[in-house]
Amino acid sequence: MITMWRLPPALERPEPGIAGRYDYNCGMTDLMRHIAACRNAELPGRRMPLYLGTAQVGWVLPDIAAGLAGLGATVGSGGVTVAAAEIYGMARQLSGQERFRFRDEAFDVRAVPDGPVLAQLDRGALPALGVQAEGVHLNGLVQRPNGPWLWVARRAAHKLLDPGKLDHLVGGGVPAGLSPWQTLVKEADEEAAIPGRLIAEAMPVTIISYAMNRPEGLRRDRLHCYDLMLPEGFVPHPRDGEVEAFELWPLPAVLDQARRTDTFKFNVNLVLIDLFLRAGLLDTAEGQRLRAALDAPSG
Repeated sequence: MITMWRLPPALERPEPGIAGRYDYNCGMTDLMRHIAACRNAELPGRRMPLYLGTAQVGWVLPDIAAGLAGLGATVGSGGVTVAAAEIYGMARQLSGQERFRFRDEAFDVRAVPDGPVLAQLDRGALPALGVQAEGVHLNGLVQRPNGPWLWVARRAAHKLLDPGKLDHLVGGGVPAGLSPWQTLVKEADEEAAIPGRLIAEAMPVTIISYAMNRPEGLRRDRLHCYDLMLPEGFVPHPRDGEVEAFELWPLPAVLDQARRTDTFKFNVNLVLIDLFLRAGLLDTAEGQRLRAALDAPSG
C-alpha cells in the first residue's frame, strides 16, 4: 500500500528569506530525548568486560557471566574470558537456556570498528553479550519543487523488534562476511525492490554510534547512513515481508512526527536528526546542541 502525503497549505513553499527551511511546528517536543534514549547505557555499570583472548569485545551482566562460567569460560575480577573458537557454541547453549532468542544469523565480532574479525556470533546473542553490531540505514529521498520528501516504511506486525513502528526505506544489520555497502545493496533489493542501477547512486553521509539498554540487552550499534535521491516515478515495493507499507512524506512532516511522537523505531530517530540537520530544518541553537550530542563518543 502506498500513501502520497500532501503538504499543508502553509508549507507549500519554504519560509520566506530562508532557502530550504520550513516553519513546521518548531519548538514542540525536544528531539534530544531520542538521542538520550539511545544513549542510556552507563558502562561498565554492573557489567563485566567480555574478552576473546586478550581483546575486549563486549560487556556482560552477572547472570550472563555466571552462565558463561558454567560453560567453561574463565571469570575473574578483571572480567570474563572466552576462547574465540568457543564463543559461538557457548552463546548457542545460552540461548537454549532461554537467556535470549537465537536468530540463526551470524554476525562478525571485532574488538574495534574496522578491526580484524575475531569470531562470529548469532545476532540474538549480540545484546546479551554487549557486542557491537554494524547496521545500515538509507534515507530514500525525492526532490520536489516544494522541498525534499522522504519514503517512510511501516514495519510488519510480526517483526521481533518494534513491530508496527515507522522505519527507513531500507535498513538492516550487517551479517558476517559482508561490508556495509554490500548489505545496503542486498537489503535495498529485498526490502524495497530498489534496482542496482538506483542503489548505486546512494551516498554515505555519516556513521552514528550508541550504547543503549533495551529489553533484549545492551545494544552497541554502529549505523552506516546513506542518502539516495530517487526519481519521482519510482515506487518501492515490499518483497520480503519485513515492511507492511511505504509512504512518501514531506520532510517537514517527518520532523513534526519525530518531535511529537515516538512512532519511529528508536534508532531511526538518530539518523533522521542527522538528516534534519543537514537539510537545514532546525534553527542554529537547537542544531548545534543536537549535533554535539549526536557526534559525541558512545559505547
